[in-house]
Formats: sequence, structure tokens, C-alpha cells
Amino acid sequence: MRVRRLVLRPVAAAAAAVSAATAAAASTSASTTASPPPILYGTAWKRERTCELVLAALRAGFRGIDTACQPKHYDEAAVGAALETSGLRRADLYVQTKYTPLAGQDPDRLPYDAAAEVEEQVKHSVAASLRNLRTDYLDCLLLHSPLPSHEQTLRAWRQMEAHVAAGEARALGLSNQYDAAALERLCEEASVKPSVVQNRFVEEHGRHDVAVRAVCERHGVRYQAFWALTGNRRILQGRAVREVAKAHGASAEQVWLSFVQALGITPLSGTTDPNHMAQDLALPALSAAEVERLQHLIG
Repeated sequence: MRVRRLVLRPVAAAAAAVSAATAAAASTSASTTASPPPILYGTAWKRERTCELVLAALRAGFRGIDTACQPKHYDEAAVGAALETSGLRRADLYVQTKYTPLAGQDPDRLPYDAAAEVEEQVKHSVAASLRNLRTDYLDCLLLHSPLPSHEQTLRAWRQMEAHVAAGEARALGLSNQYDAAALERLCEEASVKPSVVQNRFVEEHGRHDVAVRAVCERHGVRYQAFWALTGNRRILQGRAVREVAKAHGASAEQVWLSFVQALGITPLSGTTDPNHMAQDLALPALSAAEVERLQHLIG
């Protein structure tokens, strides 16, 4: 896949134009943003079943939906169709989507002009998301992954802040950021601070992302976990999780999701099984001793 290099040009004027608005948004975003539900339904890789499965998740009781303006892996318009068809009030739903940089897109199905400056890419991506999702605001807008340099990442973030100032996004977040120092720098330099970091919660990423989670805790950022189940099969099959599951008459998956929530983490579920959807919303309450026992499994 050919990826065009972004052309960096001075953006001081643009930054100055939104600085006052973003400062005001930063002071009010926490009070106007709906709190995410304790678990989100993830819509990646659902393809032609997206609408059907999002409807099933909503009917099961999910009220938080995660998607992205990335046709390569998501059908954002089908998510929007499901939200509209559900009959649920928009105010009762938490909907988050992502601006996906060029490197993560299918070059044949781009939601923006590949040659455009990063600010224009973000702007067109957000406009497409609002149309696709049939809404006039997003509960959270995430940067799907950091750009190649901090300067480029910050340029994208400044444009995202402008969408908060415009009322089109109520909070901002970042996904696939496994560099704790880079996250710390963004938290320090952003006018609208990240509300969410969404990463893989797996052993391979520094003992379940312990360094990034520490930055999140210091800055009051909510950590969201994807691959919380599929990336931890070895642990789920282990003795500790199985014994806790047996004590609660629950599945290993339910116990692990409950443990993740006990750590203050919001897991994503992407199940396509209606029975598993119901189970993911009926998690056992673990004791402090059980949480401590399971915590030893992640270092």
C-alpha cells in the first residue's frame, strides 16, 4: 500500500485561532461528557453483519458503542443505521468513533483526500462520522493511532480540539498508544486533555500496558481495553481464573471482564453471540481477595 507523506507546514495561525475556544472547552468538557458505560460494544470486523449485531447488542443492554471512520475494518454507516433503528434516545447512548490516519486506511476507500493536510483529514473524517452515525455530536472522538511524529500527532489533536469547541465532540481520546512518555507529553501539551486511552490489554505490551496505565491514572484518563479476552487465552485457561469462575458459577470470560472492570478499566466486547452479549452484561462481583489474586497474573 502506498502511503503519501504528509507535508508539514506552519500552523501557528490555525492554532491561535482555536486556542481560546479549546481552552474554554477544556474547562467544561468533563461536565458535559456522558460517562462511558462499564463495558462497550466493539464494532470492528463485523462487515455486512454490523447493523444486525449492533442492534442485538443494544437489545441485550449495551449502551456504549465503539466504532471508527475506517472502512477497512468498520462499517460506520451500518452502526448509525442500527442506532437509529433501535429506537433508543441519543442521550441514553455513549457513541465514540475515531479519526484513522492514512497509514491505517484502505487507499481505495478513504473517507478523506489522501493528499490533504492532516487538519483537513480530521475535519472530513469527523464530518463523515457525524453523517454515518446520524448524530450531531460524538461522546468521544479518538485518534486511532499516533502519527509518525509528535508534531503531526499534535496537529491532528489540535484539530480534534476544534471539534470539541464546535460542540461536535464532547471528549477526546487516543488509541494504540503504547509509549508512556509520548502519552505523558500529549497530556501536558493538550488544551483538551485525553479522556480515554484505548489499547490492547495483553501481556505482550509491557505487562498489560502497566506504564501507560500508570500515566492514565496520574492524569485521570480512562483506560479502555480491547482484546481483553482474545489476547489473554492462556490466563483464562489457568487455574486461578478457573477457580474463581467455579466459585461464582460463572465463565472464565465473565470473571476476567469483571476483574478488568475492578481495575478501573473499561473493556470492549466484540462478541457476535447473543448469549455471550448477555453474559458480558451480567458479570460476577469479585471480592478484594479475588481481585488481588488475579492481579498477580498481570505483574
